[in-house]
Amino acid sequence: MKKTTRLSILALLTSVIAIFGVVITEAQTPTPTPVPNISPAPATSPSPSATTAATHPKVTGIEGHLELDTIIKVEVANFSEWAATHDATKLVPFLNGRAVRGGYPNELHPDSRRLSFHLLITPENKKLWIDLLGGPHGLSHPVTFTIGLETESPFDSVFDQSNPLPLTVISPPYGVISLIIIAFTLVLFIWLSRTTNLIREAGTAVPGKLRPYNLGRTQMAFWFFLVYVSYVVIWLVTSSLDTITPSLLGLMGISAGTALGEALIDSGKDTAHANQLRDLTAEKQSLEQCIPELQSQIGALNSKPMLTNDDTANRDSLNRQLQESRTRLAQLNQQLQAIHPPSTAGDSHGLLRDILRDGSGYSFHRFQIFAWSIVLGIIFLSAVYNSLAMPEFSTTLLGLMGISSGTYIGFKFPEQK
Repeated sequence: MKKTTRLSILALLTSVIAIFGVVITEAQTPTPTPVPNISPAPATSPSPSATTAATHPKVTGIEGHLELDTIIKVEVANFSEWAATHDATKLVPFLNGRAVRGGYPNELHPDSRRLSFHLLITPENKKLWIDLLGGPHGLSHPVTFTIGLETESPFDSVFDQSNPLPLTVISPPYGVISLIIIAFTLVLFIWLSRTTNLIREAGTAVPGKLRPYNLGRTQMAFWFFLVYVSYVVIWLVTSSLDTITPSLLGLMGISAGTALGEALIDSGKDTAHANQLRDLTAEKQSLEQCIPELQSQIGALNSKPMLTNDDTANRDSLNRQLQESRTRLAQLNQQLQAIHPPSTAGDSHGLLRDILRDGSGYSFHRFQIFAWSIVLGIIFLSAVYNSLAMPEFSTTLLGLMGISSGTYIGFKFPEQK
């Protein structure tokens, strides 16, 4: 009985110890920490700015000279990538940051990163070219260059403010040739003006002297050379040929009409002067022949020893005729002396004196047309230099010039030569 009880107690103790050991073992074993569910990070894509910087086109080179009516070839980095998503036919050059509107490329080669432009003046870009080429200080001047779309910002370029390109205003070869032609024409004109009657009064000069300068012809020559030189300069810079304006034709017509009217008046005066001179000279020659005959007849009568009544009456008549002939001859000599001016009256006294004076001295109507011609000439040259175009004179200004010329022509009728 006791033995059974001991066995029961021992089994109970053993069970308790076993249970306690299991509990301790579980307490000493660490509980695994749950691993968080971390999703894989997405692949990083390049930012839009980095992509743009890598593919943005940039002008890196140019072949040819920046000059009107020339073809230039432009090299652009990343051009093929840009052309794949944009309309490259709408690209235009940019000079000093301003678009040359309408100057679209005539050739495109995206694969070789090249395109070409023909630089021409069109109605869309005429103001730009005038601003760039007008008022030149030399044969060329520096400008920045790039290309781009007209309505957007242009491409980056290596030809910026720190590395500009020369824009040719006048081509040196053509400029030199034109300068030689203009200089030769001007020198020839000055030589002919000083040695001949090219712009002088018509008529026969005193031997060793020159006739006075003519105001109408001088004014016509003045406008001719202004238009002549301006036309050549405008053609050299812009290659334009149709540059003569209607108002300029009107101004040249007024100048030519002044010279023509003056020539007609002077021709009429010369004709009347020649007719009067011829008549007086013929009458003088007749009297010079008649006086000796009268003297001889009177001498023959006086040589008779006896004079009849008829001889006496005849002698008295001949004496009266002789006296009248001598009186008329003296009058003719005075008239001829008045018609023939002194030897210095038809001589030149210098350009300004000749064109501002007539037979009576300095004349305001001559000074008026001279002053207006100078003022309009300065305005003309200023317009050509700054705008590279012949100026458009208003009808009011042309009317003022016409009144001035008409006043001069009106005073020319009573003017002494």
